[in-house]
Amino acid sequence: MRTSGLDPKECKDLRVLAQFTAVYCRVHHEGPREPLSPREEWGTNIDLSGFQMCESCREFLDYAIERRLRCPLDPKPVCKHCHIHCYRSGHREKVRDVMRFSGKYLMKRGRLDLLWHYFF
Repeated sequence: MRTSGLDPKECKDLRVLAQFTAVYCRVHHEGPREPLSPREEWGTNIDLSGFQMCESCREFLDYAIERRLRCPLDPKPVCKHCHIHCYRSGHREKVRDVMRFSGKYLMKRGRLDLLWHYFF
């Protein structure tokens, strides 16, 4: 697993994934929310402590980040354009649901800067 070699684009992609997961969680799940605890294997340049989510969403995001960091391709393509699908069954659909819902949700509320990430 590589963490020290993450470029700024990869770090931004992980932050967007965390933001989208937090938005999805806030709208779809009730109950206590806590920030995602940083892991040593993520390296020091990934700070996701500002995103609050429930336990199941934290587990989902933890898994998604782990898969992203273990990607064998260099440079890493956007997941929806990748020919290798590294998520186990069920998680790929969950990522699609989270990204689809949160992207539309945030764009409707003025986050037009996410249009580029949403469509490409």
